[in-house]
Amino acid sequence: MSDFEIGKRCAGCERVLAKVCFAADRNRRDGLQTRCRECVAEYSAAHYRRRRAALGKTVREKVEVPPGHKLCRTCGEVKAHGEWHRNATASDGLSTRCKACRAVQGRAGHLKRQYGMTEAERDELVASQKGLCVICLSAPAIHMDHCHETGKVRGVLCFNCNSAIGKLGDDPDTVRRAAAYLEGSSWKPTLVAPGVYQLPS
Repeated sequence: MSDFEIGKRCAGCERVLAKVCFAADRNRRDGLQTRCRECVAEYSAAHYRRRRAALGKTVREKVEVPPGHKLCRTCGEVKAHGEWHRNATASDGLSTRCKACRAVQGRAGHLKRQYGMTEAERDELVASQKGLCVICLSAPAIHMDHCHETGKVRGVLCFNCNSAIGKLGDDPDTVRRAAAYLEGSSWKPTLVAPGVYQLPS
C-alpha cells in the first residue's frame, strides 16, 4: 500500500492524514514527526512571533494567502504568482520580492551606483528645479545628466534635451554654434590655406 493509503493521526490538528504530510524524524518509531507539516509550520510561525514580541520587535500579522498567490514582505501586498520573477533556488520557485518592488529597488541601486545619489537627494534636486528640465523649462525633469569625464551630476533634464546635448557631444562650443545657427548668425569658416579653415572669433 502507498503512503497515501496508510494514514497517520496528527498530534496537533488530530486529522488522519497521508504519511507524506509528515516530515521525517529518525527518532520516532515510524520515522515521522508527530505533527503534520502544516501544524509544524504554524507552530514555528507562532513561536517566531512570540520571540520577536519578547524582544520588542515588530511582529507582522499572519496574512491569508490564497493558492497561486504570494505575500511580498517589502510592500506587504498579496500578489498572483505572475507578479513575481522566478528563482530556482527558492523553496517556492519565486523571488522574495514582487516585480514592482524589485524594480523600485533596482532603480534606487542604479542611482546610487551610477551617480552616487539617493532617491531623496535626486528628488531634492528635481524640486530645486521646480520639477522642470533646466534647458527647455517646460518638460518634466526625469533624466539625470552628468559630466562623462568627471562623473559630476549637472542636473535633471527631459528626454529630448538630454538626448540633444548627448548628440552634440556634450561640447559647449558645438552647442553655442547651434544656438548661433538658430538665431540666424551661423559661423562661416574662412579658408586660410588649402584644407585649413578659421572660425571667426
